[in-house]
Amino acid sequence: MALIEVVKYEGSPDVFAWKYPNDELGTWTQLIVNESQEAILYKGGKALDLFTSGRHTLTTANIPILNNIVNLPFGGESPFKAEVWYVNKVFSLDIKWGTATPIQIQDPKYKVFIPVRSYGQFGIRIEDSRKFLTKLVGTLPAFEKENVLQYFRGLYLTKVKDSISSYLINKNVSVLEINAYLDELSTHLKEKMEPTLEEYGIQLVNFYVNSINVPEDDSAVKKLKEALAKKAEMDIIGFNYAQERSFDTLEGAATNPSSGQAGLMGAGIGLGMGVGIGNGMGNQFGNLAQNINTANMKVCQKCNAMMEAEKRFCGNCGHDSHQKTVKKQDEKKKEETEISCSNCGCSLEKGMKFCPECGDTYIPCIHCGADIKAGQSKCAECGKDVPQPCPKCKTLIPNSNVKFCPECGESLIKKCSSCGTSYEGNPKFCPECGQKF
Repeated sequence: MALIEVVKYEGSPDVFAWKYPNDELGTWTQLIVNESQEAILYKGGKALDLFTSGRHTLTTANIPILNNIVNLPFGGESPFKAEVWYVNKVFSLDIKWGTATPIQIQDPKYKVFIPVRSYGQFGIRIEDSRKFLTKLVGTLPAFEKENVLQYFRGLYLTKVKDSISSYLINKNVSVLEINAYLDELSTHLKEKMEPTLEEYGIQLVNFYVNSINVPEDDSAVKKLKEALAKKAEMDIIGFNYAQERSFDTLEGAATNPSSGQAGLMGAGIGLGMGVGIGNGMGNQFGNLAQNINTANMKVCQKCNAMMEAEKRFCGNCGHDSHQKTVKKQDEKKKEETEISCSNCGCSLEKGMKFCPECGDTYIPCIHCGADIKAGQSKCAECGKDVPQPCPKCKTLIPNSNVKFCPECGESLIKKCSSCGTSYEGNPKFCPECGQKF
Protein backbone atom coordinates (compact mmCIF):
# COMPACT_ATOMS: atom_id res chain seq x y z
CA MET A 1 0.00 0.00 0.00
CA ALA A 2 1.33 3.48 -0.89
CA LEU A 3 2.17 5.88 1.89
CA ILE A 4 -0.43 8.32 0.63
CA GLU A 5 -3.14 6.69 -1.46
CA VAL A 6 -5.25 8.59 -4.00
CA VAL A 7 -8.88 7.49 -4.17
CA LYS A 8 -10.72 8.51 -7.35
CA TYR A 9 -13.62 7.31 -9.52
CA GLU A 10 -12.64 4.59 -11.98
CA GLY A 11 -16.08 3.26 -12.99
CA SER A 12 -18.04 3.43 -16.24
CA PRO A 13 -20.00 6.58 -17.18
CA ASP A 14 -23.25 4.53 -17.21
CA VAL A 15 -22.78 3.48 -13.55
CA PHE A 16 -24.94 5.18 -10.94
CA ALA A 17 -23.06 3.86 -7.88
CA TRP A 18 -19.49 2.46 -7.75
CA LYS A 19 -17.46 1.10 -4.83
CA TYR A 20 -13.74 1.80 -4.55
CA PRO A 21 -12.07 -1.67 -4.47
CA ASN A 22 -9.60 -1.00 -1.64
CA ASP A 23 -11.08 -0.74 1.85
CA GLU A 24 -7.80 -0.15 3.80
CA LEU A 25 -7.40 3.58 3.82
CA GLY A 26 -4.76 5.38 5.83
CA THR A 27 -4.57 8.83 7.25
CA TRP A 28 -3.70 11.48 4.65
CA THR A 29 -5.49 9.49 1.94
CA GLN A 30 -6.47 11.84 -0.89
CA LEU A 31 -10.13 11.50 -1.92
CA ILE A 32 -10.98 13.09 -5.28
CA VAL A 33 -14.65 13.69 -6.11
CA ASN A 34 -15.58 14.96 -9.57
CA GLU A 35 -18.32 17.40 -10.47
CA SER A 36 -21.84 15.91 -10.41
CA GLN A 37 -20.57 13.22 -7.98
CA GLU A 38 -20.80 12.54 -4.29
CA ALA A 39 -18.66 10.17 -2.20
CA ILE A 40 -19.89 8.46 0.98
CA LEU A 41 -17.58 6.87 3.55
CA TYR A 42 -18.82 3.60 5.09
CA LYS A 43 -17.52 2.12 8.32
CA GLY A 44 -18.90 -1.09 9.80
CA GLY A 45 -21.79 -1.12 7.30
CA LYS A 46 -22.95 2.39 8.24
CA ALA A 47 -22.93 5.45 6.01
CA LEU A 48 -20.90 8.08 7.85
CA ASP A 49 -19.49 11.13 6.08
CA LEU A 50 -20.55 12.53 2.68
CA PHE A 51 -18.09 14.41 0.45
CA THR A 52 -19.04 16.69 -2.45
CA SER A 53 -16.87 17.62 -5.47
CA GLY A 54 -13.23 18.53 -4.80
CA ARG A 55 -10.08 17.06 -3.19
CA HIS A 56 -10.39 15.84 0.40
CA THR A 57 -7.73 14.57 2.81
CA LEU A 58 -8.98 11.71 4.98
CA THR A 59 -7.89 12.52 8.53
CA THR A 60 -9.68 12.23 11.82
CA ALA A 61 -9.88 16.00 11.84
CA ASN A 62 -12.11 16.25 8.76
CA ILE A 63 -14.01 13.01 9.47
CA PRO A 64 -15.72 13.94 12.76
CA ILE A 65 -18.24 11.09 12.70
CA LEU A 66 -15.53 8.53 12.11
CA ASN A 67 -13.39 10.04 14.88
CA ASN A 68 -16.24 9.47 17.34
CA ILE A 69 -16.58 5.81 16.38
CA VAL A 70 -13.00 4.60 15.91
CA ASN A 71 -10.45 5.02 18.67
CA LEU A 72 -7.27 5.51 16.71
CA PRO A 73 -4.01 5.14 18.68
CA PHE A 74 -0.83 7.06 18.05
CA GLY A 75 -2.55 10.40 17.71
CA GLY A 76 -4.81 9.33 14.84
CA GLU A 77 -1.96 8.26 12.51
CA SER A 78 -2.84 4.54 12.14
CA PRO A 79 -4.64 3.12 9.06
CA PHE A 80 -8.29 2.21 9.31
CA LYS A 81 -10.67 0.07 7.25
CA ALA A 82 -13.42 1.93 5.47
CA GLU A 83 -15.35 1.77 2.20
CA VAL A 84 -15.74 4.63 -0.26
CA TRP A 85 -18.81 4.71 -2.54
CA TYR A 86 -19.12 7.08 -5.47
CA VAL A 87 -22.62 8.16 -6.60
CA ASN A 88 -23.12 9.80 -10.02
CA LYS A 89 -25.73 12.54 -9.86
CA VAL A 90 -25.83 13.34 -13.59
CA PHE A 91 -29.07 13.19 -15.53
CA SER A 92 -29.49 9.90 -17.34
CA LEU A 93 -32.22 10.44 -19.93
CA ASP A 94 -31.81 7.45 -22.25
CA ILE A 95 -33.05 4.52 -20.16
CA LYS A 96 -35.23 2.50 -22.51
CA TRP A 97 -38.12 0.36 -21.34
CA GLY A 98 -40.59 -1.96 -23.04
CA THR A 99 -43.08 -4.75 -22.48
CA ALA A 100 -41.35 -8.07 -23.10
CA THR A 101 -44.65 -9.86 -23.76
CA PRO A 102 -47.95 -8.41 -25.06
CA ILE A 103 -50.51 -7.22 -22.51
CA GLN A 104 -54.02 -8.62 -23.06
CA ILE A 105 -56.51 -5.73 -22.99
CA GLN A 106 -60.19 -5.74 -23.89
CA ASP A 107 -60.98 -3.08 -26.47
CA PRO A 108 -63.82 -1.00 -24.93
CA LYS A 109 -65.12 0.07 -28.35
CA TYR A 110 -65.24 -3.29 -30.15
CA LYS A 111 -65.33 -5.61 -27.07
CA VAL A 112 -62.52 -7.92 -28.27
CA PHE A 113 -59.34 -8.91 -26.44
CA ILE A 114 -56.26 -7.54 -28.19
CA PRO A 115 -52.58 -8.05 -27.25
CA VAL A 116 -50.83 -4.72 -26.79
CA ARG A 117 -47.11 -3.91 -26.77
CA SER A 118 -45.63 -0.65 -25.57
CA TYR A 119 -42.17 0.87 -25.33
CA GLY A 120 -40.47 4.17 -24.60
CA GLN A 121 -37.75 5.72 -22.45
CA PHE A 122 -37.35 7.65 -19.23
CA GLY A 123 -34.74 9.73 -17.42
CA ILE A 124 -33.63 9.66 -13.78
CA ARG A 125 -31.21 11.40 -11.44
CA ILE A 126 -29.92 10.26 -8.04
CA GLU A 127 -31.26 12.88 -5.64
CA ASP A 128 -30.47 11.39 -2.18
CA SER A 129 -27.20 9.45 -2.21
CA ARG A 130 -27.56 7.99 1.29
CA LYS A 131 -31.09 6.75 0.71
CA PHE A 132 -30.16 5.36 -2.71
CA LEU A 133 -27.16 3.36 -1.41
CA THR A 134 -28.91 2.17 1.74
CA LYS A 135 -32.22 1.05 0.26
CA LEU A 136 -31.30 -0.04 -3.25
CA VAL A 137 -27.61 -0.77 -3.80
CA GLY A 138 -26.84 -2.77 -0.67
CA THR A 139 -23.78 -4.99 -1.10
CA LEU A 140 -23.55 -4.81 -4.89
CA PRO A 141 -20.14 -3.73 -6.23
CA ALA A 142 -21.86 -1.37 -8.74
CA PHE A 143 -25.32 -0.24 -9.80
CA GLU A 144 -25.96 0.36 -13.54
CA LYS A 145 -28.86 1.11 -15.94
CA GLU A 146 -29.63 -2.57 -16.31
CA ASN A 147 -30.15 -2.79 -12.56
CA VAL A 148 -32.64 0.09 -12.70
CA LEU A 149 -34.67 -1.68 -15.40
CA GLN A 150 -34.47 -4.98 -13.52
CA TYR A 151 -35.51 -3.53 -10.16
CA PHE A 152 -38.37 -1.37 -11.48
CA ARG A 153 -39.70 -3.58 -14.30
CA GLY A 154 -42.67 -4.67 -12.19
CA LEU A 155 -43.41 -1.03 -11.34
CA TYR A 156 -43.56 0.38 -14.85
CA LEU A 157 -45.25 -2.68 -16.34
CA THR A 158 -48.04 -2.47 -13.76
CA LYS A 159 -48.44 1.28 -14.17
CA VAL A 160 -48.39 1.09 -17.98
CA LYS A 161 -51.03 -1.65 -18.09
CA ASP A 162 -53.24 0.15 -15.57
CA SER A 163 -52.92 3.55 -17.30
CA ILE A 164 -53.58 2.23 -20.81
CA SER A 165 -56.65 0.32 -19.62
CA SER A 166 -57.96 3.37 -17.74
CA TYR A 167 -57.52 5.65 -20.76
CA LEU A 168 -59.27 3.22 -23.07
CA ILE A 169 -62.25 2.86 -20.73
CA ASN A 170 -62.58 6.51 -19.64
CA LYS A 171 -62.22 7.97 -23.14
CA ASN A 172 -64.01 5.06 -24.87
CA VAL A 173 -61.42 4.80 -27.63
CA SER A 174 -60.13 1.75 -29.43
CA VAL A 175 -56.66 0.29 -28.89
CA LEU A 176 -56.00 1.19 -32.52
CA GLU A 177 -56.59 4.89 -31.64
CA ILE A 178 -54.64 5.10 -28.37
CA ASN A 179 -51.53 6.58 -30.05
CA ALA A 180 -53.40 9.89 -30.25
CA TYR A 181 -53.12 10.16 -26.43
CA LEU A 182 -49.40 9.35 -25.94
CA ASP A 183 -48.55 12.81 -24.57
CA GLU A 184 -51.27 12.71 -21.91
CA LEU A 185 -50.45 9.10 -21.12
CA SER A 186 -46.76 9.91 -20.61
CA THR A 187 -47.55 12.71 -18.16
CA HIS A 188 -50.01 10.50 -16.30
CA LEU A 189 -47.46 7.67 -15.94
CA LYS A 190 -44.75 10.04 -14.70
CA GLU A 191 -47.03 11.33 -11.94
CA LYS A 192 -47.85 7.75 -10.88
CA MET A 193 -44.24 6.52 -10.75
CA GLU A 194 -42.61 9.53 -9.08
CA PRO A 195 -43.61 8.73 -5.45
CA THR A 196 -42.25 5.16 -5.64
CA LEU A 197 -38.86 6.22 -7.03
CA GLU A 198 -38.55 9.01 -4.45
CA GLU A 199 -38.60 6.39 -1.70
CA TYR A 200 -35.27 5.13 -3.06
CA GLY A 201 -33.68 8.56 -3.48
CA ILE A 202 -34.27 8.69 -7.26
CA GLN A 203 -35.77 11.65 -9.07
CA LEU A 204 -37.83 10.75 -12.15
CA VAL A 205 -36.94 13.51 -14.63
CA ASN A 206 -39.25 12.39 -17.43
CA PHE A 207 -41.16 9.37 -18.68
CA TYR A 208 -42.14 8.94 -22.33
CA VAL A 209 -44.40 6.40 -24.04
CA ASN A 210 -43.08 6.36 -27.62
CA SER A 211 -45.49 3.83 -29.11
CA ILE A 212 -48.39 1.51 -28.31
CA ASN A 213 -48.91 -1.12 -31.00
CA VAL A 214 -50.54 -4.48 -31.61
CA PRO A 215 -49.02 -7.58 -33.29
CA GLU A 216 -50.07 -7.64 -36.94
CA ASP A 217 -50.10 -11.46 -37.05
CA ASP A 218 -52.58 -11.86 -34.18
CA SER A 219 -55.89 -13.41 -35.29
CA ALA A 220 -58.06 -10.97 -33.28
CA VAL A 221 -56.23 -7.98 -34.74
CA LYS A 222 -56.60 -9.34 -38.28
CA LYS A 223 -60.34 -9.89 -37.89
CA LEU A 224 -60.86 -6.44 -36.37
CA LYS A 225 -58.96 -4.67 -39.16
CA GLU A 226 -60.80 -6.67 -41.83
CA ALA A 227 -64.14 -5.72 -40.27
CA LEU A 228 -63.17 -2.03 -40.11
CA ALA A 229 -62.02 -2.11 -43.74
CA LYS A 230 -65.32 -3.74 -44.78
CA LYS A 231 -67.33 -1.15 -42.85
CA ALA A 232 -65.40 1.70 -44.51
CA GLU A 233 -66.05 0.14 -47.93
CA MET A 234 -69.80 -0.12 -47.28
CA ASP A 235 -69.91 3.48 -45.99
CA ILE A 236 -68.33 4.67 -49.24
CA ILE A 237 -70.66 2.60 -51.44
CA GLY A 238 -73.75 3.54 -49.43
CA PHE A 239 -74.95 0.10 -48.19
CA ASN A 240 -75.20 -1.30 -44.70
CA TYR A 241 -74.44 -4.88 -43.63
CA ALA A 242 -78.07 -6.04 -43.57
CA GLN A 243 -78.69 -4.78 -47.11
CA GLU A 244 -75.57 -6.44 -48.43
CA ARG A 245 -76.41 -9.78 -46.82
CA SER A 246 -79.98 -9.59 -48.18
CA PHE A 247 -78.77 -9.08 -51.74
CA ASP A 248 -76.22 -11.89 -51.33
CA THR A 249 -79.00 -14.26 -50.22
CA LEU A 250 -81.27 -13.26 -53.10
CA GLU A 251 -78.49 -13.68 -55.62
CA GLY A 252 -77.57 -17.11 -54.25
CA ALA A 253 -81.19 -18.29 -54.32
CA ALA A 254 -81.75 -17.04 -57.87
CA THR A 255 -78.63 -18.76 -59.22
CA ASN A 256 -79.05 -22.02 -57.30
CA PRO A 257 -78.35 -24.79 -59.87
CA SER A 258 -80.40 -27.35 -57.94
CA SER A 259 -83.57 -25.36 -58.50
CA GLY A 260 -85.58 -25.88 -61.68
CA GLN A 261 -86.92 -22.34 -61.47
CA ALA A 262 -85.09 -19.26 -62.66
CA GLY A 263 -85.31 -15.52 -62.30
CA LEU A 264 -88.09 -14.33 -60.01
CA MET A 265 -89.21 -17.84 -58.97
CA GLY A 266 -85.69 -18.75 -57.79
CA ALA A 267 -85.53 -15.55 -55.82
CA GLY A 268 -88.96 -16.32 -54.33
CA ILE A 269 -87.67 -19.66 -53.02
CA GLY A 270 -84.77 -17.84 -51.42
CA LEU A 271 -87.22 -15.37 -49.88
CA GLY A 272 -89.34 -18.19 -48.47
CA MET A 273 -86.34 -19.71 -46.80
CA GLY A 274 -85.36 -16.29 -45.44
CA VAL A 275 -88.80 -15.69 -43.91
CA GLY A 276 -88.52 -18.94 -41.99
CA ILE A 277 -85.30 -17.87 -40.32
CA GLY A 278 -86.91 -15.26 -38.08
CA ASN A 279 -89.14 -12.23 -37.88
CA GLY A 280 -86.27 -9.76 -38.30
CA MET A 281 -84.86 -11.34 -41.45
CA GLY A 282 -88.36 -12.13 -42.70
CA ASN A 283 -89.37 -8.46 -42.59
CA GLN A 284 -86.20 -7.51 -44.43
CA PHE A 285 -86.86 -10.05 -47.19
CA GLY A 286 -90.51 -9.03 -47.35
CA ASN A 287 -89.56 -5.42 -48.09
CA LEU A 288 -87.05 -6.51 -50.70
CA ALA A 289 -89.60 -8.81 -52.40
CA GLN A 290 -91.68 -5.79 -53.36
CA ASN A 291 -88.72 -4.29 -55.23
CA ILE A 292 -87.02 -7.42 -56.50
CA ASN A 293 -86.15 -5.93 -59.85
CA THR A 294 -82.91 -4.23 -58.75
CA ALA A 295 -82.24 -3.01 -62.29
CA ASN A 296 -85.01 -0.41 -61.82
CA MET A 297 -83.72 0.76 -58.43
CA LYS A 298 -81.40 3.59 -57.45
CA VAL A 299 -79.84 4.88 -54.24
CA CYS A 300 -80.84 8.22 -52.71
CA GLN A 301 -77.78 10.48 -52.73
CA LYS A 302 -78.74 12.00 -49.36
CA CYS A 303 -79.83 9.11 -47.08
CA ASN A 304 -78.65 6.05 -49.12
CA ALA A 305 -82.14 4.54 -49.09
CA MET A 306 -83.30 2.43 -52.05
CA MET A 307 -85.88 4.07 -54.33
CA GLU A 308 -87.44 3.36 -57.75
CA ALA A 309 -85.42 4.68 -60.67
CA GLU A 310 -88.33 6.59 -62.24
CA LYS A 311 -89.27 8.31 -58.95
CA ARG A 312 -88.01 11.84 -58.46
CA PHE A 313 -88.40 12.32 -54.69
CA CYS A 314 -87.02 9.91 -52.03
CA GLY A 315 -89.78 8.35 -49.91
CA ASN A 316 -87.47 8.24 -46.87
CA CYS A 317 -86.05 11.79 -46.70
CA GLY A 318 -87.84 13.66 -49.53
CA HIS A 319 -84.62 14.48 -51.41
CA ASP A 320 -85.10 15.71 -55.02
CA SER A 321 -82.97 13.34 -57.10
CA HIS A 322 -83.40 15.45 -60.25
CA GLN A 323 -81.96 18.58 -58.65
CA LYS A 324 -78.33 17.65 -59.19
CA THR A 325 -79.04 16.38 -62.74
CA VAL A 326 -80.78 19.60 -63.77
CA LYS A 327 -77.96 21.65 -62.31
CA LYS A 328 -75.36 19.65 -64.23
CA GLN A 329 -77.37 20.01 -67.45
CA ASP A 330 -77.58 23.80 -66.97
CA GLU A 331 -73.84 23.99 -66.40
CA LYS A 332 -73.18 21.85 -69.47
CA LYS A 333 -75.55 23.98 -71.55
CA LYS A 334 -73.79 27.11 -70.36
CA GLU A 335 -70.42 25.64 -71.28
CA GLU A 336 -71.71 24.71 -74.76
CA THR A 337 -73.00 28.25 -75.55
CA GLU A 338 -71.43 29.40 -78.83
CA ILE A 339 -69.11 32.40 -78.70
CA SER A 340 -68.81 34.52 -81.86
CA CYS A 341 -66.16 37.02 -82.89
CA SER A 342 -67.48 40.59 -82.55
CA ASN A 343 -65.67 41.59 -85.73
CA CYS A 344 -66.35 38.82 -88.28
CA GLY A 345 -68.79 36.44 -86.51
CA CYS A 346 -66.46 33.45 -86.61
CA SER A 347 -66.94 30.84 -83.83
CA LEU A 348 -64.52 31.15 -80.90
CA GLU A 349 -63.54 28.71 -78.17
CA LYS A 350 -62.59 29.40 -74.59
CA GLY A 351 -58.86 29.80 -74.18
CA MET A 352 -58.34 31.53 -77.54
CA LYS A 353 -56.64 34.92 -77.62
CA PHE A 354 -57.26 35.84 -81.26
CA CYS A 355 -59.95 35.12 -83.86
CA PRO A 356 -58.72 32.37 -86.25
CA GLU A 357 -60.54 34.05 -89.17
CA CYS A 358 -59.79 37.79 -88.93
CA GLY A 359 -57.09 37.87 -86.23
CA ASP A 360 -59.06 40.30 -84.05
CA THR A 361 -58.19 40.14 -80.31
CA TYR A 362 -60.65 38.04 -78.26
CA ILE A 363 -61.68 40.12 -75.22
CA PRO A 364 -63.98 37.87 -73.11
CA CYS A 365 -66.69 39.33 -70.91
CA ILE A 366 -66.04 38.38 -67.30
CA HIS A 367 -69.75 37.68 -66.83
CA CYS A 368 -70.84 35.68 -69.89
CA GLY A 369 -67.65 35.08 -71.90
CA ALA A 370 -68.90 36.88 -75.05
CA ASP A 371 -66.39 38.72 -77.27
CA ILE A 372 -66.29 42.46 -76.55
CA LYS A 373 -65.22 45.07 -79.08
CA ALA A 374 -62.34 47.27 -78.08
CA GLY A 375 -63.57 50.44 -76.42
CA GLN A 376 -67.04 49.12 -75.51
CA SER A 377 -68.25 50.04 -72.04
CA LYS A 378 -71.05 47.41 -71.91
CA CYS A 379 -71.25 43.79 -73.08
CA ALA A 380 -73.54 43.36 -76.13
CA GLU A 381 -74.69 39.92 -74.89
CA CYS A 382 -75.45 40.38 -71.18
CA GLY A 383 -75.52 44.19 -71.02
CA LYS A 384 -73.24 44.39 -67.98
CA ASP A 385 -70.45 46.94 -67.57
CA VAL A 386 -67.09 46.03 -69.02
CA PRO A 387 -64.22 46.64 -66.59
CA GLN A 388 -61.94 49.45 -67.82
CA PRO A 389 -58.27 49.75 -66.76
CA CYS A 390 -57.16 52.68 -64.66
CA PRO A 391 -54.91 54.92 -66.83
CA LYS A 392 -52.37 55.13 -64.02
CA CYS A 393 -52.15 51.73 -62.21
CA LYS A 394 -54.05 49.60 -64.79
CA THR A 395 -56.43 48.23 -62.12
CA LEU A 396 -59.69 47.00 -63.70
CA ILE A 397 -62.63 49.20 -62.68
CA PRO A 398 -65.85 47.07 -62.84
CA ASN A 399 -68.31 50.02 -62.78
CA SER A 400 -68.25 52.80 -65.37
CA ASN A 401 -69.85 55.24 -62.89
CA VAL A 402 -66.79 55.20 -60.63
CA LYS A 403 -65.03 58.58 -60.83
CA PHE A 404 -61.84 57.71 -58.94
CA CYS A 405 -59.67 54.57 -58.97
CA PRO A 406 -60.19 52.63 -55.68
CA GLU A 407 -56.58 51.44 -55.82
CA CYS A 408 -54.49 54.59 -56.51
CA GLY A 409 -57.11 57.40 -56.36
CA GLU A 410 -56.53 58.55 -59.98
CA SER A 411 -59.40 60.61 -61.43
CA LEU A 412 -61.34 58.63 -64.04
CA ILE A 413 -63.22 61.67 -65.48
CA LYS A 414 -62.24 61.93 -69.15
CA LYS A 415 -61.16 65.35 -70.49
CA CYS A 416 -60.28 66.55 -73.94
CA SER A 417 -56.55 67.16 -74.28
CA SER A 418 -57.23 70.18 -76.51
CA CYS A 419 -59.95 72.17 -74.75
CA GLY A 420 -60.25 70.35 -71.39
CA THR A 421 -63.95 69.56 -71.79
CA SER A 422 -65.14 66.57 -69.69
CA TYR A 423 -66.94 63.79 -71.50
CA GLU A 424 -68.41 60.30 -70.84
CA GLY A 425 -68.39 57.09 -72.82
CA ASN A 426 -66.03 56.55 -75.72
CA PRO A 427 -66.79 59.21 -78.42
CA LYS A 428 -64.42 59.53 -81.35
CA PHE A 429 -64.52 63.37 -81.37
CA CYS A 430 -64.67 66.01 -78.63
CA PRO A 431 -68.24 67.33 -78.40
CA GLU A 432 -66.90 70.89 -77.79
CA CYS A 433 -63.98 71.46 -80.16
CA GLY A 434 -64.17 68.44 -82.48
CA GLN A 435 -60.74 67.13 -81.48
CA LYS A 436 -60.31 63.51 -82.63
CA PHE A 437 -59.58 61.07 -79.80
